[in-house]
Amino acid sequence: MPRQIFQLRMSLAGVRPAIWRRVLVPGGYTLDRVHRVVQHAMGWRDCHLHSFEIDGVQYGEPDPDGELALHDELDVRLDAVVGKGSRFHYTYDFGDWWEHDLLVEDVFAAEADERYPSCLDGERACPPEDLGGPQGYLVLLAALAESSHPEHQTMREWVGAGFDPEAFDPGRVDTLLRRLC
Repeated sequence: MPRQIFQLRMSLAGVRPAIWRRVLVPGGYTLDRVHRVVQHAMGWRDCHLHSFEIDGVQYGEPDPDGELALHDELDVRLDAVVGKGSRFHYTYDFGDWWEHDLLVEDVFAAEADERYPSCLDGERACPPEDLGGPQGYLVLLAALAESSHPEHQTMREWVGAGFDPEAFDPGRVDTLLRRLC
């Protein structure tokens, strides 16, 4: 049987205009590998805890202290818990609480000459880490958009001159994802 490829659309919840990515992921990937795909595709740096919620079940890295009741993401394959049309959630950084809505748009046989995972498309840059979640991102966007905003200079210095909220390069993401193979 040929390998199954899942076409996922991931969107950052609570942020407008929308920040999203469309990626192709092998169905045989365990959820810890899907986590790495989300991190690279969105532009996060994997500095914080994360979890998946699929059909009311939480998956992630087991908590050695036992405070978080998570099923081990190393033990669960993507194709065992979702199928075409499935929706599930990924939360990154339990302080900032970045929620991602994931939709399995399609499932198909892998093409022999293609490498997976890969990024097909997306829009807008990922918010910077440790910003305070969606509300903090809205403050950042407002400050950057208006030079007379009282936080404009501070926020511009904090985020760096190179940050452009409109920028997204699927080719760069694709290169990062190919390193996961």
